[in-house]
Amino acid sequence: MQATPATDDFFKTVYEPLTGKAMHTVVKPGDSIPVKDLNWKVVASAGNVLKTNLSGAGRANPYCADSKPQDPDPTENAQSVSSYITFGKFHVVHMGDLTFNKELDLMCPNNRLGTADLFIVSHHGQAISNSPALVHALHPRAAIINNGTRKGGQPDAMRVLFSSPGLEDVWQMHFSLLSGQEYTVPGAFIANQIDQPDTAIPVAAWTPPPQGQQAPPAPVHNGKAYYFKIVAQQDGTFTITNMRNNFSKTYRGNVNATR
Repeated sequence: MQATPATDDFFKTVYEPLTGKAMHTVVKPGDSIPVKDLNWKVVASAGNVLKTNLSGAGRANPYCADSKPQDPDPTENAQSVSSYITFGKFHVVHMGDLTFNKELDLMCPNNRLGTADLFIVSHHGQAISNSPALVHALHPRAAIINNGTRKGGQPDAMRVLFSSPGLEDVWQMHFSLLSGQEYTVPGAFIANQIDQPDTAIPVAAWTPPPQGQQAPPAPVHNGKAYYFKIVAQQDGTFTITNMRNNFSKTYRGNVNATR
């Protein structure tokens, strides 16, 4: 992790007092987290990735050729805890903020995870994560992005998602100004409204304001925050519901049963 005054202060004033009073577990790749009815496997942690194949996985990954390594990531994002979670025949992958090169370490040259039904999009849908080697190899039926209007959902990441083989739908927590209409999804699949609505939604990607002292103040939130509800069955069927408008879609069966 890259040490900064802000991270040092957070660890001393928030993290250490919290962990000192509560039971916590430091996981490593290959560990299982005990949760009733779930097979919860840790596949990355502290900059290390799983070195063995999950059951049924391990085939050569053809999407590695489309995923060229990026610059090394010195931040805490590369240390993220990442999980592969199974409930019966339902499979979901949540990589946290794991970044591009760590995805390649895990998924190339062989796909150590296999496929998944639902992909919780990495790192708010930023392009420093979400390589084709990960997303396309997982072959998810649906993907959910925990993005903001001004963070995540970037065009390069959205292109990877939209071109993923077998992907039926992308669900976004917010409309992304960084992608504009060019790479967004229908409103029924977006959980929250824009904080400061415009008279028209831009088609082109939005140029973000400068960071630091010159950045404009954050917009005022426009009211209640909404989320996505996921209900899964052991036969692999799962339903995603947008709690803002109660729009839901059910994905039946388990087309990725063979991993």
